[in-house]
Amino acid sequence: SKLAALFEHPLYNIPMPEVSEKDKLFVVNPMEKFSLRSSGSDEWVSSSKAETLLPTGKTAYDTYPTWLKFHVGINRYELYPRRDPLMPTLLRDLATQRIVSSVQKSGGTQLKLIMTFPNYGQALFKPMKQTRDQETPIDFFYFSDFERHNAEIAAFHLDRILDFRRIPPVSGRLVNITKEIRDITTDKKLAKTFFISPAGNVCFYGECSYYCSTEHALCGKPDRLEGSMAALLPDKTLAKRRSWRSPWRRSYHKSKKAEWELNPNYCAQVRETPPYDRGHRLLDLIDMTVLDFLMGNMDRHHYETFEKFGNDTFLLHLDNGRGFGTHSRDELSILAPLRQCCSIKKSTYLRLQLLATQPYRLSDLLREALATDPLAPILTEPHLRALDRRLGKVLATVGRCLAG
Repeated sequence: SKLAALFEHPLYNIPMPEVSEKDKLFVVNPMEKFSLRSSGSDEWVSSSKAETLLPTGKTAYDTYPTWLKFHVGINRYELYPRRDPLMPTLLRDLATQRIVSSVQKSGGTQLKLIMTFPNYGQALFKPMKQTRDQETPIDFFYFSDFERHNAEIAAFHLDRILDFRRIPPVSGRLVNITKEIRDITTDKKLAKTFFISPAGNVCFYGECSYYCSTEHALCGKPDRLEGSMAALLPDKTLAKRRSWRSPWRRSYHKSKKAEWELNPNYCAQVRETPPYDRGHRLLDLIDMTVLDFLMGNMDRHHYETFEKFGNDTFLLHLDNGRGFGTHSRDELSILAPLRQCCSIKKSTYLRLQLLATQPYRLSDLLREALATDPLAPILTEPHLRALDRRLGKVLATVGRCLAG
């Protein structure tokens, strides 16, 4: 396995800083039992009278559901560890656990559902909107592109191969629209949008600001629908997140350009603006730029961090559904932060160089990682080949910076 060899490589075994109590998102006593509030939210409360050891001899922590162990494991430096023993179980849970509730997630331009499991775990479901081999039409603006379920799955695995580990776990899943959405939803607005198409398939479209209409309905075959299931982060009431506007945000206008597109010295003013004027925030943003360029994602207008850790923490790479839309061309404007700032983390650069070598070729690693997903194949071969070509362009950009 090339993937196993990659994770054994010294560049993937650089020690992490020691995690103190204040570096953990949640400080929990693993001897304490936790009970879930019955409100249906993923809020958990400590039951202080818990017995230290359960009758089986296990500590209470051993009995936590996997999603809760994932939440408890988040710290200042990483969303999950490199060798995370929970990961296979967490991905399997997302793909197989019984769905007890499906409601529409509010906000956004496209339909997304929040699905709840019997153990109170929750996942964000993004349904399939187009087939693997459909490319985004060349005349489409990036902001009118569909979100792709397979891009969410591929982005999680790519982020892990790059050793960023900043995307919550995602698995593909085949959902039964009738039994797992329509029959169990308590969302009245969503319930009103189900219909049977002329072809006899079960369809629905939900309510949202852009792509929610009968013309953009999601239809099963006859009621089976593919989608991505992403593990939800802890509820914002328990772990506040801060949203940051990206300095290299696009104009989201058909003719206006953003300042960074007009000013080649734009990075100089970003470097003087908090939080980019100290620490590693700018370098973290450039990591995200590399990820976005590799998957062709032009839609990174904001990013988030956990408020508890202030400015000294990683960026969450959320919402990756507009990646992997085109394999036939490379959107070099995505690399503007790297090109204009001529900065990159040494560890990121060394790993990118490694992923361009034959034994660790990026496309081979991602193909292997995606082969285990329930909806495999996730990406078509031209998309995988495009990754190697784009990686070459990232390295060439860094090369020019070093030469300059």
